[in-house]
Amino acid sequence: SPEDHKVVSLAANDLAADIQRVTGVKPAVAAFPSVSGPAVLVGTLGQSPLINGLVEAGKLDVKDLQGAWESFIITTVTNPLPNVASALVIVGSDRRGTAYGVYELSQAIGVSPWYWWTDVTPAKKSALHIAAGTRRFGPPSVQYRGIFINDEDWGLQPWAAKTFEPETGDIGPKTHAKIFELLLRLKANTL
Repeated sequence: SPEDHKVVSLAANDLAADIQRVTGVKPAVAAFPSVSGPAVLVGTLGQSPLINGLVEAGKLDVKDLQGAWESFIITTVTNPLPNVASALVIVGSDRRGTAYGVYELSQAIGVSPWYWWTDVTPAKKSALHIAAGTRRFGPPSVQYRGIFINDEDWGLQPWAAKTFEPETGDIGPKTHAKIFELLLRLKANTL
């Protein structure tokens, strides 16, 4: 949803790319789904009109998510939209919770959080199957989780400056985008 946080859109697009990495088929990502068939619906509680509509219709139970820190549920919903018999729904208590839920699904289909950093190619699959039901995650047992990039920059800075981002001659926005994607995939929140 355009009303949802930017990180949710980034994660949804990463999920589409991850599905393509595994199956060879890239699903469409749309703010207003007009599908007829199975769908993956992603949104943040209180931010996504689609998710809020499912809650109001009694199709989505989110009582355990309200007010939680970086939590999410992944669940199946029957008839969430016209012409959609079933959907996998990922809903987060906050923006990071939603992103973590999306990346949890990516990991479940076989995409390592380190896929880009270590050239981990996921195994190809002709079909993806998700068991019906609800899975709840969070809140994390440690509130702030992350990484520290060494001040001496003996590895990342020279590599980024010479190889990945020579136009900046340093660790720039492209490198930081990859760092932040990794942090989200690892369910981290601190750099």
